[in-house]
Amino acid sequence: MLSLLFAALAPLLVLAQDGDVSGPTSSASAAGYSCDTSKCQLPNCLCASTSPPGGLKPSDVPQFIVFTADDAVQSYTLDAVNQFLAQRKNPNGCAPKMTYFTSLNFTNYTLVTDWYVAGNEIADHTMTHVGTPPAEEVNGNLIALNALAGIPMSSLQGFRAPFLNYSRETLEILYQSKFLYDSSATSAVPVTDPDTDAFWPYTLDFGMANNCLEVTNTCKGEPKLPGFWEIPMYAFFDKLGVNGPHLMDPWLDNANGETAPNDTATLEYMKDTFNTHYNGNRQPIGLYTHPIHLSRTYPGVDVRNSTIDMINAFLDWAQEQQNVWIVSNIQMLDWIRNPVPVSQLDQVSSLKCTTPQVDASTKICNGMPQNEAGLLSHCAFSDFPFYTCYGCPEIQPSPDNPNPSQQIPDGQAARFRLPANCSTPFWDPVKGQCICTSDTCSFADNSRPVGPNGANLTGGGTGGGFGSSGAAPTPTYIPFNGGAPRFSVGVWNAFAVGLIGAMIGVFGVYRF
Repeated sequence: MLSLLFAALAPLLVLAQDGDVSGPTSSASAAGYSCDTSKCQLPNCLCASTSPPGGLKPSDVPQFIVFTADDAVQSYTLDAVNQFLAQRKNPNGCAPKMTYFTSLNFTNYTLVTDWYVAGNEIADHTMTHVGTPPAEEVNGNLIALNALAGIPMSSLQGFRAPFLNYSRETLEILYQSKFLYDSSATSAVPVTDPDTDAFWPYTLDFGMANNCLEVTNTCKGEPKLPGFWEIPMYAFFDKLGVNGPHLMDPWLDNANGETAPNDTATLEYMKDTFNTHYNGNRQPIGLYTHPIHLSRTYPGVDVRNSTIDMINAFLDWAQEQQNVWIVSNIQMLDWIRNPVPVSQLDQVSSLKCTTPQVDASTKICNGMPQNEAGLLSHCAFSDFPFYTCYGCPEIQPSPDNPNPSQQIPDGQAARFRLPANCSTPFWDPVKGQCICTSDTCSFADNSRPVGPNGANLTGGGTGGGFGSSGAAPTPTYIPFNGGAPRFSVGVWNAFAVGLIGAMIGVFGVYRF
């Protein structure tokens, strides 16, 4: 019965989570954008432009593929992401990192901690996945991620609006809450079009330049939010050109006006769009995913193996090109704020692979599976349980109460929240102490040299055998966290009840 329920709801999940576009969302006249380059200079101001930052030549600029995921964090969503990233290396030998825009409904907090400690970016997607969110949805998520997942406030810098549904007020809330960037606006005109809106990420010192046909009271110089960045989401385009954009989860779309998804056609237009970026001004390109649609282990989701192989084939092909990097938003933004040519990429610390050095025998609930085994708290709420290093709350977090009082089981003491002066992998929430100081905390750097005098500038890793009869099958990989705690059938039933309620809410958001 449960599997049938999920199968029935799967098409609704596609509708509910899709952030697709059908055509241009802006125009030069609607944008009315003008920026004074003499007053807007890096690292904290950058005009919207199709040219690379810092006056660099495109050949000296990395081609960034930004990998992001939206919504709840669970073992099956991390496994879905890992089937594309775990086996790969960037040109400096480091495993690619990504940005996870996290909503807390149905999220397993301990996996958020683990994913962050593994080097990925955790960003805000509201508490309960609502479009045009009020301030308590945005800021409550920050509080809960800090309190129950141990993510430092200083690391929570990015936001994406659920359904990509934001307003001018949303941007102003983010600015007032001291976010560094938003990534909800769409770039939906090809880079080859003279009126393209495929700008490099830019600050809102002189207003928005994207989505001017969609979001009222923006553009034409508004809103002015100095130092606040917009990272546009760059669409892929099929043979229909400007009338054939594909944004989030493009593999779910029908290409070229066809009546069903076609992996071969999707791969073709993804490569074609990549080439227009790579052979042009190298504006970033993005794989914006809802991992649930690509999960092999989520009940009721029937993902095609050919789709998994196709995405891996695209990344394999892209990594064969020189100077292509799979990155998180924050890694890309770090380079944009301080752009250096290829010959100096070794100077970009955020692109390096640094691993916190914590003795494997140390028992500490720190987001490293080897250390935290047996120390997690199980918060057995009826509608959706979760695990955390930081103690279970008495009630589930909500926008009105994102950090409830902590349960203290008999014979135990309260867990300690992460302080501002300790890094997550070195904080012991059981003892309430930092196991090192800033002078003694150790990170191992496993990066290899890059640049003209260093290693080859291509990446590594193989995916599936899409389109080649003699190719190797999709590689196996170890599930993230060794298969972190999943949930019982009883919990899945509770989740299904909550999901039905969520679907009812969705129909109030979408118009048919």
